Amino acid sequence: MPSGCAISGTTFRFIRNIVPFCKWASVSDEADDKTETVTAPGRRPLRADAQRNTDALLEAALAVFKTSGVDAPVREIAEQAGVGIGTVYRHFPQRADLIAAVFRREIDACADAATSLAAAHEPGEALGRWLQRYASFIATKRGLAPALHSGNPAFDSLRTYFTDKLQPALRTLLAAAEAAGEVRADVEPDDLLRAVGSLGMQSGDGGPEHTQRMVGLLVDGLRFGASSALTKAP
Repeated sequence: MPSGCAISGTTFRFIRNIVPFCKWASVSDEADDKTETVTAPGRRPLRADAQRNTDALLEAALAVFKTSGVDAPVREIAEQAGVGIGTVYRHFPQRADLIAAVFRREIDACADAATSLAAAHEPGEALGRWLQRYASFIATKRGLAPALHSGNPAFDSLRTYFTDKLQPALRTLLAAAEAAGEVRADVEPDDLLRAVGSLGMQSGDGGPEHTQRMVGLLVDGLRFGASSALTKAP
């Protein structure tokens, strides 16, 4: 796509808008924020409270971005999260900070899924399920912003973060499936990230179901030439 930039072959789009949230703030907005309270004069809020607020904001922002776009009003995100607007400003002074944080959180969740899937399924099944999880991650994020290389420093580290998190997760699953003889042994993790990323970005009118079918076909192709398949051949 000409409007995006490829990360491991997958086009992520990010917001160019770097106008600080606080420019839209008002005194009444700050006064309404009662979420982060101190337990004693001069003491900061409990760390657990701040983390809960951050988690709620990121979940709310992702939901709002999906329905209303990344230019959605700050108050809509705050209301969805159940916090005051002042909390949004304190955690994420600029819209770009929030968008980058949402992406990092989603990347973390996708990477962490590799461990739980490996523990719950046979190697080949775990690999296939993770690739479907990764495709869903790509598909739901594609409309969040117009360009990764927008000149916004908030996005500078996202490409490296993506690679550093997801390549090792996939490499571990792929190595286990290869060792078990369930997939062919000549596949590189980056090849799969690129292939599945492309499928996730180009689902067209078929939607998620089409992407799932295409990824399923790709996984079937990985089994061609696997050592267990050759052993079972007549």
